[in-house]
Amino acid sequence: MHNNRAGDGNIKQTETGPYLSVIVPAYNEEQRLPQTLHNIVTFLQTKSYPAEIIVVDDGSADNTVQAVEEFAATQPIVKLIRNEHRGKAYAVRTGVLAALGQHVLFTDADGATPIEELDKLLPYLEGEHDVAIASREGLGARRYNEPTYRHLMGRAFNFIVRTVAVPGIQDTQCGFKAFRHKAAQDLFGNMQLYGAGAGAVRGAVVTAFDVEILFLAQKWGYTIAEVPVQWHYGADSKVNPLKDSWRNLRDVLRVRWNDLRGRYRPA
Repeated sequence: MHNNRAGDGNIKQTETGPYLSVIVPAYNEEQRLPQTLHNIVTFLQTKSYPAEIIVVDDGSADNTVQAVEEFAATQPIVKLIRNEHRGKAYAVRTGVLAALGQHVLFTDADGATPIEELDKLLPYLEGEHDVAIASREGLGARRYNEPTYRHLMGRAFNFIVRTVAVPGIQDTQCGFKAFRHKAAQDLFGNMQLYGAGAGAVRGAVVTAFDVEILFLAQKWGYTIAEVPVQWHYGADSKVNPLKDSWRNLRDVLRVRWNDLRGRYRPA
């Protein structure tokens, strides 16, 4: 059931919706988001395929909503969904489940992975893969301005992830991932950690929801391509090295525990 691919790899025009949906979760991003949206729109204007951009506001306390509404007034492909503040994972899930595109990409509001890197991912979805994820590891990948301590912490976390939950994936946490529509609906629709029951949170919350999504993809037989990309570290990152490292480790263990309890059976 979960191996059944849509078979629409080379079709870029549809009668029912866009070819591509771009999901951008945002929490207090009034400063960075307008430039990121401009970059995405400019990129999409060079393409022949129809697309939509879905910004999911995660209960921002600043003027993020106003900034998106002003931008969308001149760019009708931009849509806004307003959530209560339940965290990035729930915001991404909201956008993915609302997406109409044959292919669905989620990307960070800071544009750390340039939208142009999408050109490296889409050929895999048009071929034999269901999921294509950006990776800051591997031949051709480049990390710009990342502090050494952050890189070392990331590699240590990835070792744990590969050992406990998602073998073979060198970078589960890069916030730039693309899916065929069916795979996206299936995987995000079955999230357990930050799914429909996700509660309200306080402040910026960084989680390992990517690990759960990739765990499900492997478990259910979806094919995953890990694609080296260019990535730029942002000095104003919302990551709290200590608090978020603990939360992410807990998430990885919860994924394994959920699996042992049989909570990831195919629908």
